[in-house]
Formats: sequence, structure tokens, C-alpha cells
Amino acid sequence: MANLTHKIGYGFGDMASSMFWKVFSYYLPFFYANVFGISLVDTGVLLLVTRIWDAVSDPMMGAIADRTRTRWGKYRPYLLWVAAPFSICGILLFTTPDWGYAAKLVWAYVTYILMMTVYTGINVPYGAMLGVMTEDSQEKTVYSSFRMFFAYGGSFIALFAWDPLCRLFAETMGMSPQGSWQAAMIVIAACCFVLFLLCFKLTREQLTSVSEASLGKDLEALLTNKPWWLLNGASLCFNLFNTVRGATVAFFFADIIGGEQHIVVFGLSMLFYSGLFLGVGEVANMVGVALAVPITKRLGKKSTFIMVDALLIVFSLVFFMLSPESNAGLLMMLLLQVVISVLTGVMSPLVWSMYADVSDYSELKNGSASTGLIFSSASMAQKFGGAIGGAAVMWLLHGCGYVERPEGADVLSMAQPASAITCLWALMTFIPAGVALLSMLIVWLYPLNTARVDAIVAELSVTRRGRRAMAEAAEAAAEADKVDE
Repeated sequence: MANLTHKIGYGFGDMASSMFWKVFSYYLPFFYANVFGISLVDTGVLLLVTRIWDAVSDPMMGAIADRTRTRWGKYRPYLLWVAAPFSICGILLFTTPDWGYAAKLVWAYVTYILMMTVYTGINVPYGAMLGVMTEDSQEKTVYSSFRMFFAYGGSFIALFAWDPLCRLFAETMGMSPQGSWQAAMIVIAACCFVLFLLCFKLTREQLTSVSEASLGKDLEALLTNKPWWLLNGASLCFNLFNTVRGATVAFFFADIIGGEQHIVVFGLSMLFYSGLFLGVGEVANMVGVALAVPITKRLGKKSTFIMVDALLIVFSLVFFMLSPESNAGLLMMLLLQVVISVLTGVMSPLVWSMYADVSDYSELKNGSASTGLIFSSASMAQKFGGAIGGAAVMWLLHGCGYVERPEGADVLSMAQPASAITCLWALMTFIPAGVALLSMLIVWLYPLNTARVDAIVAELSVTRRGRRAMAEAAEAAAEADKVDE
């Protein structure tokens, strides 16, 4: 059994990743359109086209990590090697050069591709570590829960602090919007660097997985792995659900809630802004993560996934019925954000734990572990979900006549047409509900239920013990030969 220090250390890794990822997912589209100064259409194309590289880089990184051999293990050393490039690329991504439009667009493409490349370089090996830290399926869910609890904690810190940080640098130090956004990212990047180093320091790889097959054989095994295909589809939908809602929030608050709305809670009045809405959601996500282990113990992973999807559909539709013009309506919006976020928090560790189950299934079926390759698809689904979601938000808003602000303009200075307002409501309600419905249908077909996974783990444990015994016997024979010589 792993100790608490290992689990906390493992959580620090996704705490760092999520601080960046949530800022990218929820604020980068708004940054490009209203601070950096490129159009909604160009932003959508950028977010989607750059995913072509991820289709190559993610599995390539997984295959490289599977074949890495160091005194620290296969996957853990990448936490040390890539931490600094990760932080630097995040700062460059939120840097606005004083150039013409075409040159700035090129800068946006280059920095975004660089950022996603180093994200792959650290996040794919980090995710694959779950497959070699324990062989117990339920303990993998515990590790995943620690991971997602810390991830949402990091997201809460980043999202809740983002607006205040930008205002601090703008108002206290007189920075431009471009400068204040870059300075805010420097603060976040420094925190991420330290967290990755702590993750490296506090974790250990407990198992030695075998990757003796050629890359071609590993890819062939992956492409014929039915549970892998279905889990990829469900994971893509899950990330799409989160990104569509999250990327819409900044626009929703700017154009529907407004910048000066307050809510009154127990007689206390507070500004109701996007960072509060998203930050409260991250805390609720943490509650959901804590509930994931007891719920999945009772219902199983597959049944829990389906139940959560069904509830997400219901509460997304209820959100549409609320009015932003009354204190009661705003409070209900915040309450539904809490409920929806608790549900997505329950689902988050399931996805990663189910990928570990798929890895075990593949090792038993094919006789060779391709843990990094399988977990690379989890990273790819996350990024494709983010890209498709972000691009969809940009293109739908453009198609519905959303009025873009000129560079440097007050983000609240322009009214939006009714068609754009309707689109924003749909992006917060009906569209995410449809995605959750698709996810539920996909998971219904997923074959690895609790009984099947338990049988795989038991059989694989016997196989691994036999493999270790053979390896120890071979080492003993080699030592004996040396003595004879």
C-alpha cells in the first residue's frame, strides 16, 4: 500500500497542470479576442488546427516514455526535466507583442503549439505514472481522487485569483491589459514550477511495467482495443462539456450578468464575477472528488459515470430557466454551478482510473504494457475536447453576430445583439446537456464493469508474479555464471 506522502505528492503534479489548463480553457479565448487582439474566427481556427500536432505528439510522447529507462523510473523524470520549459511557455503564451495583426497571429500559433508540446511532455508521463504506482484497481481510484482533489484546488487558486491579479497589476502598477495578463501568468507559472518539483520529490514508481513489443505492435494493439476507443469517446465528451461551459463563462458574465452585479448572501453583499463563479465551481469539484471513491465502491465506475451524465443533463437544462436580473436568480445560478461542479468532480478521477483499467486489460490481452501510449490518449482527449469546445464557442458566437471589442476597449462598453445573447445561453445549457447525453450513450457500451476489471487484475497479478520470478531466476543464473568464471 502506498503511503499518504506519495498520494499527496502525486496530487501536486496535476495541481500544477490544472492551474495552467483551466486558465487556458476558460480565459485564453477571451484573452485572444479582447486583450491580445485577434478575431473570434481566427481564434477558433487556431485552437482547432493546432490539435493536428497533438494527434502526433501525444502518442509519440507516450511511446517515448514507455521506453525510457532511468534510475528514477520511466515516467517520473519528466516532471524534473520539463518543469521549467512548461512555466516559460505559459508566460510566452500570455505575452502580447507590439506587432501588426499578421505577425501577432503567427506569434499566437507558435506560442500555443510550444505550450501544448511541453504540456504533452510533462502531462503524458505524469498521467502514465498511475499505472506503475499500484496494481490495485481501487487504489488507482484513490490515487486519481488525490490527483483530482489537488487539481481542482490548483484550479480554484488560479481562477479565483486571476481577475484580482490582473486588476492588481493594472490598477496598482499602471500596467496595460496586455501587461497585467502577462504578469498574472508569471505568478501562476512560478507556482507551477515549484509544484512539479515537489511532485518529482515525493513520488515513486512501485511497479516495473514491460514494453517489449515494437511500437508498431503497440499501436496495432491499441487500435483494436474496444474499451480504449469507447473511453476515449466518453473522455472527449467530458472535456467538451467542461470546456464549452468554462470558455463561455467570461463572455456570459461580460454580456449577460454585467460587471457590477452583486449578490447578497446572509446579508453580505459581494461582487458576482466570473472568477467567483469559476472558483466556487473548483471548490465544489474538490467535494465531488472526495465523494468519488465511496460512490464508485458502491455503484462501480461504469454505473457512476452514467448516473453523473444523466444528472448533468437535468441540471444544465434547469440553468436555462434562471433569471440574471434578480438576487434569487443569481444565487440559484451559483448553487447550480456548485451542483454541476460536484458532479464533474465525481467523474474526473473515474476517467483516469478507467484508463488505468484499460491499460491492465491491454497488458493481459497483448502481453506487453503500453501504459504511456494509452495514457497519452487521455491527454489527447483532454486537449481535443478543449480545442473543439473553445473553437465551437468562438465560431458559434461569431455566427450569431457577437460584437468583438477593439483592442484595448472596455469589455463592458458594447451591447450584444439578441442572437448573441441567445447563443450564450445555449452554450451554458442546451449544448453541454447534449454532450452529456452523448457521453452517457457511449459509456453504456463500455465493457469493463467491476466484475470484469477484478478478474483482469487477479489474472494479471499472477502473470506479473511469474514474470518477476523468471527475471529473478535469470539474474541469479547470471550471477552464478560470473562466480564460475
